[in-house]
Amino acid sequence: MITLKSEREIEQMERSSKILADIHIGLRDIIKPGTDMWEVEEYVRRVCKEKNVIPLQIGVDEGNYNPFPYATCCCLNDEVAHAFPRHYILKDGDLLKVDMVLGLVEDDYVDVKKLDFDDAKSMIKVQENFRGGVADSCWAYKVGKVSKEVEDLYNVTRECLYRGIAAATVGNRIGDIGAAIQEYAEGLGYGVVRDLVGHGVGPTMHEEPMVPHYGKAGRGLRLREGMVLTIEPMINTGDWGIDHDGERGYVTADGSLSCQFEHQFVITKDGPVILTSQGEEGTY
Repeated sequence: MITLKSEREIEQMERSSKILADIHIGLRDIIKPGTDMWEVEEYVRRVCKEKNVIPLQIGVDEGNYNPFPYATCCCLNDEVAHAFPRHYILKDGDLLKVDMVLGLVEDDYVDVKKLDFDDAKSMIKVQENFRGGVADSCWAYKVGKVSKEVEDLYNVTRECLYRGIAAATVGNRIGDIGAAIQEYAEGLGYGVVRDLVGHGVGPTMHEEPMVPHYGKAGRGLRLREGMVLTIEPMINTGDWGIDHDGERGYVTADGSLSCQFEHQFVITKDGPVILTSQGEEGTY
């Protein structure tokens, strides 16, 4: 069922999104050559305790690993989505994508400081029963000095994100979003992942409608004021196909590089308003 969000629900999501965006900003100083990737997970967990927000990915039935045991998905180079954070020393040229979902705690729902993030099974009930302000965003980080291939992929994927958001206006259709992304990326020779898509958000993590990053303009559900969506294009330097590879999550089928950016936004009568903004759009 598709729901239009109330002013209160949007205000809750604005607050949780601000915390999430600040985490991504903080990661800019952490993600560099010589850093252990696991520090990303530790940092996110620490901020969640400090800000009393729930890392909603812990306890999720991801479909291939249940329950998911981490606050973040950390995907490196050819990894597309849902990979585990782990002990790996980042080096020059790496491309790291960090995805997370946070829940704003209100009305004494739970004291996050007392939650055991290492007990994923105990987090299932917390995650399943949560109905507060949800924030969802993935960001890509270039590690040190990167190749032109990584630089170009990074820039194209970020441009895909903003082209998709720009198409999410009242009266347009879901297909307009996907078409804007697909036509741009494929026109430059990149592959657009089709098996994983954006979605509605709030008060739960994943809601209708699903938002593919490919499609035909003028097709699909008509967009309405009050919808809150994520757009999260996953763009490959090679083919669009992906496989699942255990703890590495989804990887490109041909071993090519993959990049992802994701924002959460609300559709208003004046256009889309990005909730998870990190600053000047198009730059962050």
